[in-house]
Amino acid sequence: MHHALTKLNHRTWPIPDHAWTWRQSWCDLLFAHWPVPKKELEPLVPDGLSVQEFDSTSWVGIVPFRMQGVMRRPFPDLPWISAFPELNLRLYVERDGKPGVWFLSLDATNPLAVWAARRFFSLPYHLATMHISHFDEKYNYQSVRHKSGERFQATYAPVSPIYTAKTGTLEHWLTERYCLYAQHPDRTLSRTEVHHHPWSLQKAKADIKLNNLCEPHGIKLGGEPVLLHFSKKIDVVIWSPEKLSDKK
Repeated sequence: MHHALTKLNHRTWPIPDHAWTWRQSWCDLLFAHWPVPKKELEPLVPDGLSVQEFDSTSWVGIVPFRMQGVMRRPFPDLPWISAFPELNLRLYVERDGKPGVWFLSLDATNPLAVWAARRFFSLPYHLATMHISHFDEKYNYQSVRHKSGERFQATYAPVSPIYTAKTGTLEHWLTERYCLYAQHPDRTLSRTEVHHHPWSLQKAKADIKLNNLCEPHGIKLGGEPVLLHFSKKIDVVIWSPEKLSDKK
């Protein structure tokens, strides 16, 4: 059994009854979040998904981190393929009572990963030049997207002991999500189930020096992030996407 499956009772719906297909670990991760009114985000989400709100506002998340152990079951890790930086721009949506994530963009350095994610998951991945360095618990993160040139540059660090978010809190609502949604070339939607232990979070600080990831989508973040969290590592299993019917 994969380590991620040793805790299940924190989910709000059961894991799929068939085998997972991919595994990976997310490392040195920053959650940076800004409140943005729902009406500004709804045009960015396809019909069939609902933008969610917490305390009367929706949220935009930017998540820089490092991937490792990325591989399809049952194959072993491969050098230069299974580990690479990644950067996500995400919204929070729902379908059929299952809250999940809608990605506006994902950047990565690995051409094969970018191709596979576009091909098999219909996710908006982009190839980028990225660099992560750290000293003690301070992380320096830089990303420049190829072709269109979107940039993100930040320094971040944890500033609190490790804890688990309490059910009903905003930080739990933002982080404890166990599926992602995507739209395929034929315009149908799919849901991809994921599973991991509850997040081990730390409060964080960050100095975001460059960030124009939202510009192509017309989102105005309005200054520094309101919420910052760090997580050192979480192990994840992922199922293959399942297409959804046209009806909600």
